[in-house]
Amino acid sequence: MREFTPLDGALLVDKPQEWTSHDVVAKVRGHFRIAKVGHCGTLDPMATGLLVLVFGQATRLSESLMATDKVYEGVMRLGESTDSHDADGELTGSMPVPPLSLEDLNTAASPFEGDQHQIPPMVSAIKIGGVPLHKLARKGQEVERQPRLIHVYSYRFHEYEEPFAYFEIACTKGTYIRVLAHDLGNKLGCGAHLTRLRRLSSGRFNVQQAHTLDKILAWTPAELAREVIPYLKLKHAA
Repeated sequence: MREFTPLDGALLVDKPQEWTSHDVVAKVRGHFRIAKVGHCGTLDPMATGLLVLVFGQATRLSESLMATDKVYEGVMRLGESTDSHDADGELTGSMPVPPLSLEDLNTAASPFEGDQHQIPPMVSAIKIGGVPLHKLARKGQEVERQPRLIHVYSYRFHEYEEPFAYFEIACTKGTYIRVLAHDLGNKLGCGAHLTRLRRLSSGRFNVQQAHTLDKILAWTPAELAREVIPYLKLKHAA
């Protein structure tokens, strides 16, 4: 029977804005002096919400945990496009926003539901030839990216205050929400970019179960161990 320690498991973090997923991993690893820490699914620095950290022997489950479906809520700004398709990028275009209703937005979003091939953005952590795309993008280089098959279960808008449209998306792993925002803006003829994104769930885990980073860093090692989801329980969720 394999032996597991109280720190062989997962911790649900509510990632703060402006932190990279790697920043969160490094901070928790260093603060609690844990040798092996990983995460299950990158969130962009602008995004907040559920980030699943895995410790010790649970890092071997990261791929299966990462493969689960996700739910996000977000806000996009119509009428402006950026090079990264979100608010962290440089403005590349500005156009008038046509008169739109919630029904118009949902009608436009409906064809994006289902299976589709999505081309990852240049400003992303995907590596080509060992180099992250965002590093090439900063040098003004653009390279060919292979389309990825994704599935969008639902793409619904629930509020609109021009030029800001509020939505929720349920999708498979690896879906770039900012690309969906950009593509929808192009379909509407005015452009759009993502201004806010929050991951609500990943598989069986929900952001309501997560802890803020400030709260986690105030814990003792014993308090941390009590909040870690044990390896065996985690394996059933993978």
